[in-house]
Amino acid sequence: MTLDCSPSSFVTPTLMGAEFTSLQASLVTNYTAQVPRGFRFSQPGLYVENLEYCSVIVTYTHPGENDYITVEAWLPTRNYNNRLQSIGGGGWQAGRYIITYLGMAGAIADGYATVTTDAGLGDSFTYEPWALLSPGNLNQYSLQNLGHVSLNDEAIIAKSLIKSFYGQEPEFSYWNGCSQGGRQGSMLAQQYPTAYNGIIAAAPAIDWAGLIMSTIWPRLFMHKEQQFPAGCELTELTSLAVSVCDPLDGVTDGLISEPDACRRAFDPSKYIGTTFNCSTTGQDREISAAAVAVANAVWMGATHADGRFLWHGFDIGADLATIAPTNCTIDGHCTAAPLDTIASVSNYWVTKDINANTTDLTHQDFDTMYRVLKHVFASSLQTNEPDITDFRNAGGKIITFHGLNDAAIPPNNSLAYYKQVMQTVDDTFDFYRYYTVPGLEHCFGGKGGQPENLFNQLRQWVENGTAPVETAVTVELPDGTNLDEILCPYPLKAKFDASCNNSTGTTTCWSCVN
Repeated sequence: MTLDCSPSSFVTPTLMGAEFTSLQASLVTNYTAQVPRGFRFSQPGLYVENLEYCSVIVTYTHPGENDYITVEAWLPTRNYNNRLQSIGGGGWQAGRYIITYLGMAGAIADGYATVTTDAGLGDSFTYEPWALLSPGNLNQYSLQNLGHVSLNDEAIIAKSLIKSFYGQEPEFSYWNGCSQGGRQGSMLAQQYPTAYNGIIAAAPAIDWAGLIMSTIWPRLFMHKEQQFPAGCELTELTSLAVSVCDPLDGVTDGLISEPDACRRAFDPSKYIGTTFNCSTTGQDREISAAAVAVANAVWMGATHADGRFLWHGFDIGADLATIAPTNCTIDGHCTAAPLDTIASVSNYWVTKDINANTTDLTHQDFDTMYRVLKHVFASSLQTNEPDITDFRNAGGKIITFHGLNDAAIPPNNSLAYYKQVMQTVDDTFDFYRYYTVPGLEHCFGGKGGQPENLFNQLRQWVENGTAPVETAVTVELPDGTNLDEILCPYPLKAKFDASCNNSTGTTTCWSCVN
């Protein structure tokens, strides 16, 4: 069959509540790109060369909402595998940015048709250009589009374009995303259970209000307590924690695999006064009581003014200097990092006044902010519904993984949600599996292994009923060599048989155990 990549060959999609304003199609040839390892989250990096695909860009609006949404599909002209792989966004972007495009390049190289959407937000990395219609008035339509509406629209549009181009809809449809993309995948399972057969929802930015509070809590704590340690102090505490906690899982690989056990085993207060060489100044410095207080606040998580739990902390091993930043002079005197993040969140989402003064934010104000944010995001970005029975009943399969060194989204955010699903939906393990990844940072990076086999395991689960158990990763050891290890789905844990001959460098000496 000859494939015609011209606008006239495409039928305008049928989408309830939408009015299409344009459809452009053009053939892209000799497309070449380097897709770095990790940028596809659950698939290997690769070099793509001389790809050819039909680029289709559709714009539409929901009449009465004054929105303008763009969906972009790439349809391979060669080696199409009869499957759709949609790529999620990141941060406050629904899609159509560099990491999304690299994921799409990898998808078409593997034979998938692929798609992304901007949810009507354009190319802005932040919410500031669109969050407020006017002082006091949130842009609820944009919130709704980012939160969930554009996701179902995108799936419907992509399948329609695929049918026009290839003559039939895809046999199977998959979602692959991390962070915002992970939240999008989670939302699809929660609210649009038939949109995709399989979903990778990595490090998902769910429970949006709590997530925001967890990111601004360390700055609030430092300002409230007037304790501002140098970043190298916090980094040294992390290194000490690794030295104590690395062996707890029976394998010395430079990683903390058992964060709960590490919290019990490592007491940072024992190291107050310990001298070390500060990498940022090259001078000796002592670990201060302030560094220990801030580290504990980050690890324990945000609290209400009366001490009650508010939200999850970050795991030991995450980069404390990134999570709790300070500004230090060359002589080692440190002061507070700016409160820009807190002020922006408060001004746009709480007071809805970009000129409001939030420099004197109290702990009680922090509590109020949390209550307001839960209400603001409840119907759009919160994404915390544990009853995904309809997704299970539709035959869908979903995999979540989360790096334990994530300094952007606390891993316990994902674990808490998974436990809620297990308590709500029967036989959760039969359609939803959750993996923690020691050493992995936010979506990719760090010394931990990238779980780049999970997408293909998801596909085997969907299409052949072969449920994933262990998934192989390659860990970079402190001496620069590599070690093959495995990850196991919660509540199973990876166990290494020390008596096993691992000279072959494979994962045969590992197993998943209760």
